[in-house]
Amino acid sequence: MKAVTVSGQVCMAGRPLFAPLTLQLRPGSWTSLLGPSGVGKSTLLRLIADLPIGGTFQGRVENRVPLALMAQDPALLPWLTVRQNAALGARLRGERPDQARLASILEETGLAGHGARYPPELSGGQCQRVALARVLMEDRPLILLDEPFSALDARMRLMMQDLAAGLLKGRTVLMVTHDPAEAARLSDHIFVLTETGLTGLPPPQSQPPRLPGDAATLACQAALLAQLITEGMMP
Repeated sequence: MKAVTVSGQVCMAGRPLFAPLTLQLRPGSWTSLLGPSGVGKSTLLRLIADLPIGGTFQGRVENRVPLALMAQDPALLPWLTVRQNAALGARLRGERPDQARLASILEETGLAGHGARYPPELSGGQCQRVALARVLMEDRPLILLDEPFSALDARMRLMMQDLAAGLLKGRTVLMVTHDPAEAARLSDHIFVLTETGLTGLPPPQSQPPRLPGDAATLACQAALLAQLITEGMMP
């Protein structure tokens, strides 16, 4: 897989959403994107996914590849079981899901004993694990994560971060997050998006997922928070 690259500018109602930028997603690496609300982080994800953005894009996306998207809302269908929700992609394409692969993924995500349950019977963390299982069933080289763990409590968020880091290892991942700690723990590359463009900040040198209390992780988290505060104070 070659690097996926977004280059250009988005305008909404004739006004630039952000300055011209270039974002490159390196193969097999985890990139996190932070920034103020409304600056265009999710818009960049939608550009990469070739989805409508509600504005105009002047630029190009190079080396598009098959991808899977996991958002804050797990978007489970309440009338389908855990097993059926995890295999929804195949179902929508009229394909027969690989049952052996499905069983393996449910085991990996800790859902093996919940395959016959329905979403209303699950906790928030379990619903997010079903959404992660659905992404894994798609087996795509590029994974887009749009604040996937933001609705979870602190303990469950850490557990889901560790789970996702392990199961998505070796894939190319772009994650939009508002959480500097999350970016510091998981990322190989970190960018802050503002109206003036992208600013890259170095992650800790250790391999992710990093311990939340590690000194280098905390230092990276503090640097990201300072950058976000500074950008938020700019006119």
